[in-house]
Amino acid sequence: MQIYLVGGAVRDMVLQKTPHDRDYVVFGATVEDMLQKGFKQVGKDFPVFLHPESKDEYALARKEEKIGDKHTSFRFTFGPDITPQEDVVRRDFTCNALLYDENTQKIIDLVGGVRDIENKIIRHINAEHFIEDPLRVLRMCRFAAKLNFAIAPETMDLAKKMVQNGMLNHLTAERIWKEFETAMKTVYFDKFIIYMRECGALKVILPEIDVLWQIPERTDYHPEGNSGAHTLLVLHQGANLSPLLKYALLLHDSGKAKTPPELWPHHHGHDREGRKLVLEISQRLKVPHEFRDFAVLVAENHMKLRQIPQMNNITLVKFIRRLSGYKHWQRLLDYIRACRCDMFGRAKEISAEQIEEYSVAAASLIRNYRIQRKICAQDMPDFYKLPKDKNFLQKYNEFRAKHIV
Repeated sequence: MQIYLVGGAVRDMVLQKTPHDRDYVVFGATVEDMLQKGFKQVGKDFPVFLHPESKDEYALARKEEKIGDKHTSFRFTFGPDITPQEDVVRRDFTCNALLYDENTQKIIDLVGGVRDIENKIIRHINAEHFIEDPLRVLRMCRFAAKLNFAIAPETMDLAKKMVQNGMLNHLTAERIWKEFETAMKTVYFDKFIIYMRECGALKVILPEIDVLWQIPERTDYHPEGNSGAHTLLVLHQGANLSPLLKYALLLHDSGKAKTPPELWPHHHGHDREGRKLVLEISQRLKVPHEFRDFAVLVAENHMKLRQIPQMNNITLVKFIRRLSGYKHWQRLLDYIRACRCDMFGRAKEISAEQIEEYSVAAASLIRNYRIQRKICAQDMPDFYKLPKDKNFLQKYNEFRAKHIV
């Protein structure tokens, strides 16, 4: 029996990073061998075991055979006679196919993975195996974003052919969303979108975003020239924000594709159109409600922060309620962060006046939110005598409006 550390943990060692997940591959062993050593079997399609103490995953070496169109349609062959060469060739990228012998403290590199890591390249291992799994197109883009690597030209060409052949149509919405959500946890999520667009996958999965590169912007506001380039700059501004925010930033200007071409480069009403598109996209990709709802909030309201100084008191009261329900502090802060990314997400320096305008509006929103959250209906004069009819909400808003500062 030979046991090697494999995958991302070895890649991280080469990158001089601390590995987070430790996965192992086992050669020369059977299921019975693993069970006798106290491992707990958890894999259904092929034997994966948990170490009795560390709970790290140990998988028997295996070969794969494609038997259908879905990315899960594989037949697995495993056993004590599988060699490292046979196991490694089924893996996706060279950077993820290194083995590490913890006893000898040596890396076993059968595919040139160390060289590609040092050169910051994502490269497929075997073209025949690579094209069998359409999910690898998304994984290619995700790993390039995660590691801030470039993609080898021949690997990008394979991905383009897979997209052109309609292979992404075999991916489930759940699996697509999982890849997107994982990619949104990376600092370079904007590169994920860049590579998805380059290989054609963005046009298949998110045509509403892909088309933004054809939508012109006013160059005095957006020297980058189009809504797609602006979206990338906004995502770059949000590099260190949460996946929830990045999803909202990705879709915030989606409604611009729905504005009539005769109005371009003006996009009046794109906030309303964006709301509809966010709902459609989120339903199609089966996006969690939390992500959907916040993306709707940002698409609908990202233009309104700058309008706060001009709002009358009742309008501001209603706006705060829409953003936070008077109690969701984090959602309000995330909204402000999204607006900041939108403002700075352009190919020119932001003026001191614009920064001051943003700061004043954000400060006013926060200050009045803190006041409004402490107010309740029972604070109204003669609350218990007031009829609770259709006019009550208006009276309540007027009472709240008196506390706007």
